[in-house]
Amino acid sequence: MSDLIPGEAIIYTKANGVIYGKYRDKPHSEIPRWIVGGDPVAVARAKGEILSYLEFNKMQTLAMEYPALKEQLEQLRTIYYMIKND
Repeated sequence: MSDLIPGEAIIYTKANGVIYGKYRDKPHSEIPRWIVGGDPVAVARAKGEILSYLEFNKMQTLAMEYPALKEQLEQLRTIYYMIKND
């Protein structure tokens, strides 16, 4: 949420590593909560992302040690290039 409503109280809650904001008073309390911040991996999951940037980087590092993971990432890259131009 980029534009906050001036003068309105916000309640902050934390769930599963994600910090959310929500307006306290009506009628603005009807606005759904929004993500304010938190653990990057938890925020990525809350947004519906499959992998966070941190997890992807860790996978690339592990792929150097584990040939099976490297092969899978290479296949994923091939699929990505096949569909990205569609």
